[in-house]
Amino acid sequence: MAEKINGELYSTFPRRGAVYDLTYTALSGRTTEERLQAIIMLGKSDDPRAVRPLIDLLCDSDPAIRCAAATSLGLLKSGRSVEALLERLRDRNEAPEIRYKAIAALATIRSTGALRGLREFVLETGEDANLRSFAGDYISRLGTW
Repeated sequence: MAEKINGELYSTFPRRGAVYDLTYTALSGRTTEERLQAIIMLGKSDDPRAVRPLIDLLCDSDPAIRCAAATSLGLLKSGRSVEALLERLRDRNEAPEIRYKAIAALATIRSTGALRGLREFVLETGEDANLRSFAGDYISRLGTW
């Protein structure tokens, strides 16, 4: 299966060299849709070189881009992204959808730091109760509470 980005065809799972092209498109593509497709493909790439650009995209001005970046970091399951995802989760000014995606990504990563951060978040009484409950449900399903 192939997808077209910037007039180029890429397989759904990019070749190792394609990560650089996808990174460029994700960071500076002409349209949001083009950028989102590149971000999704980076998440599916299983390439550790995709982690740093996706972390950078967690600070993009477009909430759809931040949301896709959080989801893609969860797919890559890299411990290097834990601190950036925790920052998105703890940011009370962040859109709730992105905070939910950060929880899901951290639960998928399942590193010690990710799970510790989720536990601390659940115990933070000043946080949104729905988000805390969502994080607690993930922790319970993982059997790591």
